Amino acid sequence: MGKTILVTGGARSGKSRLAERLAEACGAPLGYIATATAGDAEMAARISRHQERRGDRWQTIEEPFELARVLAEHDGRHAALLVDCVTLWLTNLLLCADDPAPALAAVKELTRQLPGMQSTVVLVTNEVGMGIVPENRLARIFRDLSGEANQLLAAAADEVYVTIAGMPLRLK
Repeated sequence: MGKTILVTGGARSGKSRLAERLAEACGAPLGYIATATAGDAEMAARISRHQERRGDRWQTIEEPFELARVLAEHDGRHAALLVDCVTLWLTNLLLCADDPAPALAAVKELTRQLPGMQSTVVLVTNEVGMGIVPENRLARIFRDLSGEANQLLAAAADEVYVTIAGMPLRLK
């Protein structure tokens, strides 16, 4: 049986690098589920940098919406499946529905699925609730959705880490 590991932290805090190391410790083969889409040149460059850093030892699976389905399809084929990142997945879901309820339902579905996974699942998510209260409605909805999703995923995870300034701290 695999385990579930959640890695959270702020922007550029070292989350992805830590998550990659934790997944690599599980052995090969490795699956990388990318939830980002290259909507502009800057995002395309970010995605390219991540791909170059990972190299050939990872199979990249691009899926911006149906995370639970893709995890189920690839379960057992990889020693570890790294999802980078939950926050972008939530963004994609929220922007499709303009309502947090379907996104939260998808998170709950994912938390029910995780305990039965054969592969270890490493989830990367951003901690977005430590700043000021956003001035617009959509940003407040997103912040609240992210916080609730992170709580649900942390409760379902076997291990939880936070990264601050490149330094990991194990919370659970």
